[in-house]
Amino acid sequence: MAFEALLQEYEARRAKALAGGGEEKYAKRTAKGVWNARQRIDYLMDKGSFIESGLFGSSAVYPEMEDETQTDGKLAGFGRINERDVCLVVNDFTVKGASTSATNSKKISHMKRTAVERGMPLVLIGESTGARLPDAMGSRGMGLLLGNDNTQFRRLREVPTAAAAFGPSFGSSTWLMCQSDFAIMHKSAIMAVSSPGLVSMALGEKVSAEELGGWRLHAEVTGLVDQVADTEEEVFDQIKKFLSYMPGHHREAPPEAPVPAGSGADMAKVFDILPESRTQVYDMKRVIKCIVDRDSLFEMKPRFGKSAVTALARLGGKSVGIIANNPLHRGGALDADACRKIVDFIVMCDSFNIPFVMLVDTPGFQIGTEAERAGAPGKIMNFMHALQMVTMRTCR
Repeated sequence: MAFEALLQEYEARRAKALAGGGEEKYAKRTAKGVWNARQRIDYLMDKGSFIESGLFGSSAVYPEMEDETQTDGKLAGFGRINERDVCLVVNDFTVKGASTSATNSKKISHMKRTAVERGMPLVLIGESTGARLPDAMGSRGMGLLLGNDNTQFRRLREVPTAAAAFGPSFGSSTWLMCQSDFAIMHKSAIMAVSSPGLVSMALGEKVSAEELGGWRLHAEVTGLVDQVADTEEEVFDQIKKFLSYMPGHHREAPPEAPVPAGSGADMAKVFDILPESRTQVYDMKRVIKCIVDRDSLFEMKPRFGKSAVTALARLGGKSVGIIANNPLHRGGALDADACRKIVDFIVMCDSFNIPFVMLVDTPGFQIGTEAERAGAPGKIMNFMHALQMVTMRTCR
């Protein structure tokens, strides 16, 4: 009888936790065409593979808020994506806006530590309102959050990380996007330190959400995101594709894939694409597609630093990084943004044992007052140093 009573209590607590913020909040999201946290998990993970950790977590600051903080706004656990083990954190916006707290910070830290210790990629799905008060108030509150490694991840480059931003993604969602190897932003997302409302209250600055942290800003100006997507399905499909090029951790080689039929058949067309005149521009991406395995090109930051192309691809089924000049933009002259974009890409490839191919056609670096104001000399030196320090093989 005692066992049955305990089992009933467990099932009741489990049902309550799985209900999240309640049917009404979920219904409102469904009416808007927005997925809830568990729908996102179901689409991203292999069917039946997700094992949740910290299901019964709730507010540690106010125990009386237990009924309002099921799972404390962040779902964490382990599962598989295309039959490979991963660690996962998905924000549940229906519970306190997935605001960062002492409890859910511990859940994130546990996933980070486990990912590194076990050699498993880490996926972080953001949608949040920022830090929760009073959890983050004062030195003690900030110490607890920072001490839980929510913003500091010293061993980040030991496992591949992918992050996505949906809807309001303030605070921790933004931090995790900026720390990840691959960051993708749904076009509904607003990614910023804080909300337009708080900016207005604190600074008297009137700014729209799009101006503050919309997808165009981060894809074209800041370069903080690698890709943008129109649909929820596209976000998760791109995360799956990114991980397919990556090893599980930094001490193994990337996985190999079957070579698609027809790969290499268009290599001879490269000479039709390249112009005879050195002053005539051409589309470098067409050249790349002729060389790599068919349909394997996966471009990173296509809207940022456009005078350079950085992309993952496959040659003979093996993962490679592609770094190329883009003559269609400024004749392929590298500006500060392009140099920064290339450095980020080199570091990622070198961290995860991905050799890269360089396709070079450039008149040099951008010059002029615009370049100097953008800090071009410093970015150029970072670019040079990155090339000198790389440990993977390169082909130019």
